[in-house]
Amino acid sequence: MQWGVVLASKLTNIRALASAVLADVSHQGMSLPAALLKHNELLDEGDKSLLQELCFGSIRWYQRLDAICDQLLNRPLRRREASLKMLLIVGLYQLLFMRIKPYAVISETVDAVNDLKKPHAKGLVNAVLRSAQRQDYPLLTQEIAIYSHPNWLIKRCKRAWPESWQDILKANNERPPMSLRVNQRWGTRQAYLQLLKQHDIVAEAVNIQDCAHAIRLGKPSSVAVLPQFSEGACSVQNEAAQLAAPLLDLKAGLRVLDACAAPGGKSCHILELADAIDLVAVDVDGRRLQRVQENLSRLKLSAKLVEAAVENIDDWWDGVPFDRILLDAPCSGTGVIRRHPDIKLLRTLEDISQLHHLQLQLLTALWPCLKPGGVLIYATCSILPEENEAVIKKFLAEQAGKAQEVKLSAEWGMLRPFGRQIFPEVGGMDGFYYAKLRKIANS
Repeated sequence: MQWGVVLASKLTNIRALASAVLADVSHQGMSLPAALLKHNELLDEGDKSLLQELCFGSIRWYQRLDAICDQLLNRPLRRREASLKMLLIVGLYQLLFMRIKPYAVISETVDAVNDLKKPHAKGLVNAVLRSAQRQDYPLLTQEIAIYSHPNWLIKRCKRAWPESWQDILKANNERPPMSLRVNQRWGTRQAYLQLLKQHDIVAEAVNIQDCAHAIRLGKPSSVAVLPQFSEGACSVQNEAAQLAAPLLDLKAGLRVLDACAAPGGKSCHILELADAIDLVAVDVDGRRLQRVQENLSRLKLSAKLVEAAVENIDDWWDGVPFDRILLDAPCSGTGVIRRHPDIKLLRTLEDISQLHHLQLQLLTALWPCLKPGGVLIYATCSILPEENEAVIKKFLAEQAGKAQEVKLSAEWGMLRPFGRQIFPEVGGMDGFYYAKLRKIANS
C-alpha cells in the first residue's frame, strides 16, 4: 500500500485518519478540505470535529512539528515509513497544542500504528512521543520551525515588510476569528446584535471605516445556531472582504460585473447595498458557482450567473459595458493562511510569478468591458507586493492615458505607492489588498 493513499473505510482510529489526510495534503497536493471530505464520510459529527481539529492544527504547525520530529528520531525515516512521520506529527500536535491528557495521546497514537499496518513501529512511536512529553529536544533555532512557515514565504515577507513580517507570520498561525455581515435589507446591525444577545451569543460591532454592517463573534459558531441565518439576516464574511462592495461607490441602476465571483459573498453584498443593480457574476468553476446561487437564494437576491473563464470575454460578454467591475483576482491566499493553513504546504515560490501574469492578464482582458468613467476595484487576499501593487503599477504603465488610480483615503490598511495593503491581524482583519482604478472618460 502506498503510504499516501489510505482508504477511509480501512481506518477506524481518528489519529490514523488524520495521518492519511496529512499525507494527501503534504505529498499528494490535495487541498485540506478535499482531503477531509475524502476521509471523514463514515464518521459521526463528534469524530469529524476531532479529525478537523487534528488536521488543521497539525498543518498549521507542520513546519515546527516536522522539525521537532526530526530532532527526536535517532535516524531519518525511510520513504516507505513516511506514513509514520505523518502520524508522529499528529501525535506531537496533540501533546504540544491540545488539552488532551498525555497518556491518552500516546496510547491512541500508538494504537493507530495498527491501522497503518506497521505494528513493528509501536515502540518507535511510543519513544518519540514520550521524549516530546519530556520536551527532550533542543531549542528550535531555524526560522522555518520557529515561525512554522515555508522558507520561501518567510524570505518574501521579510523582504517586503521588514518592520512587520514577524507580526504577519504570528497572525497567520492564529485561529481565525469569525465575523458576520448583517443584511441591511433584513434590518440594522444593532437589531441583529440584540438578537444574538437573546440567543446568548457574544458579539460586538466592528468599528472599521466602510464596515457599517460588520459584527465580530466572541468565538466561532456554526451557522446553524445563528438566529435567522437561513432567512437571510446575515452572512459570514471577514471585515476585510466587506470593504470590496462599498469601494465600488454603488447606486441604483448600475450595471456591475463581479469577476471570479464564487463563492458569492461579495456579489451578495453588492446587491444588498443598492437597489436595481444589474449584476453579472462570472466564475470558471461551475460547482463553486452553485454556491453563489445558494447564497443568493438564501438572501432572496438575484443575479445573472455565468460559467466561463472571465478573460475569454467573447465567450460571455454581450458587449454592453459595465459601470463597475470587481476583480477579486485568483491569488496565493497568503493573507488568509490562518483560514487555509494548507497554503503553507501547497503554494510554491514559482506560483507567485505565474499568478502575477494571470492577474495582469485578467485586468487587461476586462478593461474593455468597463464604461468610460467607470470604476474597477482590484482585490486579492494576498500580502505579497508581486500580486498587488506590482500588478497595478505595470497595468497603469501599459494603459497610460486610459486608466488612472483613485487613491484610497481610509483608516484601514497601509497606503502603498499603488492601492492599500491590509495585513492579517490577530483576532481581526484578514490580509487583503485593494486598488481602485477609473477609466479615463475620453479614452
